[in-house]
Amino acid sequence: MQQTSKQYNAVIQKCRSLYINKLQDYGSAWRILRLPSLTDQIFIKAQRIRQLQQNDTRKVDEGEVSEFIGIINYAVMALIQLEKGVVEQPDIETEEAVALYDKHIAITKQLMEDKNHDYGEAWRDMRVSSLTDLILQKLLRVKQIEDNKGKTIVSEGIDANYQDMINYAVFALIHLNEN
Repeated sequence: MQQTSKQYNAVIQKCRSLYINKLQDYGSAWRILRLPSLTDQIFIKAQRIRQLQQNDTRKVDEGEVSEFIGIINYAVMALIQLEKGVVEQPDIETEEAVALYDKHIAITKQLMEDKNHDYGEAWRDMRVSSLTDLILQKLLRVKQIEDNKGKTIVSEGIDANYQDMINYAVFALIHLNEN
């Protein structure tokens, strides 16, 4: 599991770097996005990955890696929105946005380590396509919870689903880096 932690950190470092660069370019404009908008952004990326996995021909020269990175970063933004709420105007500076990113990644990584311990790193035997399908399933669950105004009867909340999406996307990127 030590190797997984190192690989996880390497993937997150790449995602975090892009997040910071986009903050420099655009500021925290994403703070105005409501949760369903973020969910839809993630859904678009996951659907594109699935299409790339199923189609032989690509008309846009971007592969799965950039889309998985996008899933991770949008899911972190969603977790931040859950914590802070949606605003009408961008309201946080780069330093705070990065601190919030780091906080939510730390919580999500701990969840991964706990589950990885209990599941015995079963994800290492999974295909990237299966991880994509699991992300899509989580997205459909989140959409249903959003349609239910955030209410669940026995299921985990939206935050746990976003955390799982992040972890599945990290696992996919680890697999893609190994191949």
